[in-house]
Amino acid sequence: MKRTEKEKIVTDLHERLGRSKAVFLADFTGLNVESINKLRRDLRQRGDEFQVVKKTLLRRAAQDTPASGLAESLLGPCGVTISYQDPVASAKVLADFAKDREKFVFKGGVLQGKAIAGEAVGQLAKMPSREVLLGQMLSSLVAVPTGLVSALSGIIQKFLMTLKALEEEKAQSEPKTA
Repeated sequence: MKRTEKEKIVTDLHERLGRSKAVFLADFTGLNVESINKLRRDLRQRGDEFQVVKKTLLRRAAQDTPASGLAESLLGPCGVTISYQDPVASAKVLADFAKDREKFVFKGGVLQGKAIAGEAVGQLAKMPSREVLLGQMLSSLVAVPTGLVSALSGIIQKFLMTLKALEEEKAQSEPKTA
């Protein structure tokens, strides 16, 4: 590969790594082209990408980006997954792909500028999606005021029932005038 081609790859990869929310590295040794293309399709549907890049070019491209923590994980053949939107969804796609393939092993990655180990990618895949987490948080936030309103309305209701009972008792105890 010529120097100009390498420079173009590094600048393109540098720009994409700068936009990423997460980058995951995996060892793809022993996988056939068909299965790697299936992984690429699955990731592309989510707006992410999988690419095989030389480690030296990746190391240069990662400098001065949130993905600069990848250096420790760059050992052996590396497939790079770049996640632009939802890192949890990308990790789930990778974990589903790895279930059927023993040779596909997570090496590590970077999540929002912080380096993570290979095992953390699998743990990230087990997390609920962003929407589910937001829904759980919202229901927790709504539960406290709802409980307070229920408790206060119960007190008011009991007070009104007591007043009604007193009114009925007073009406019964008063002599009727004809």
